[in-house]
Amino acid sequence: MSPTHIAPESSECLLRIIEAAPQVCRRYQFFAWTQGDLQRWLPHKILVCGAYDRDRRDLVFDVFNSVTLPEPLMGALKDARSPLTAAAIQTWRKGRLQPALLSLSLGGGHDEVTEALLAAGYDQLLVHGLCRPGRPEEIESFFMLAHPSHPHGEASLQALGMLLACVHITYQRVCVTERQMSSPRLASSPQTLAYQRQVAITLREREILVWVRDGLSNQQISEKLGISALTVKNHVQKILRKLGAANRAQAVAKAMTMNALGSTQVGSGDSYI
Repeated sequence: MSPTHIAPESSECLLRIIEAAPQVCRRYQFFAWTQGDLQRWLPHKILVCGAYDRDRRDLVFDVFNSVTLPEPLMGALKDARSPLTAAAIQTWRKGRLQPALLSLSLGGGHDEVTEALLAAGYDQLLVHGLCRPGRPEEIESFFMLAHPSHPHGEASLQALGMLLACVHITYQRVCVTERQMSSPRLASSPQTLAYQRQVAITLREREILVWVRDGLSNQQISEKLGISALTVKNHVQKILRKLGAANRAQAVAKAMTMNALGSTQVGSGDSYI
């Protein structure tokens, strides 16, 4: 793939990604969006998103992952001051603010975060960001992507470069929406509390959602819980209706947003699917 020539099927994929982006306003929607056509366009298992927070006057990072990661690693990936983040930004700056690849074994530093990622099979970070116009020292957003079995190369760099503006705008919108939704006034409003009561997840549904999060099929979940696959399917359909979710990934992400899976929350839990 080159910047001037894209295969027809790839063009359609890119178009679907861009067309779906304006509807993405919440974290769970952002996660579901990244797990669809964006996965086909740019495969990844871990996506670290950073956005400049003007109240904190710093980049604030969030983690979207489709594989289970230890909680300490999740927390460390959010650390804007970690050696890994510093190495990623430095690599990007050295590349004149163009998409770049950071080899963790060669240039990712020797901190615990890097060692944990290497132990999990991640040797590359695909990185890119966006600065304020005319102020290259001020980063507005920064993204890091990783996949343990999909080596990134020139095609991945070009793919990320072509999609950066779309991902930036979409994630900025998500950050603004989540900030507004988390305000005490809105969080305690009668409408919000009524919605939370309406979509209350039962203990059995929570069990099933946890296994769905970990990528198990209905048959595999039925074997874990000692019930039939048809019963699992019925539970999943009921969960989708309760949460107003279009698919399993969106249901899990919504449940995490509501903290319906216990301590696991969007951007700070073990995994998303």
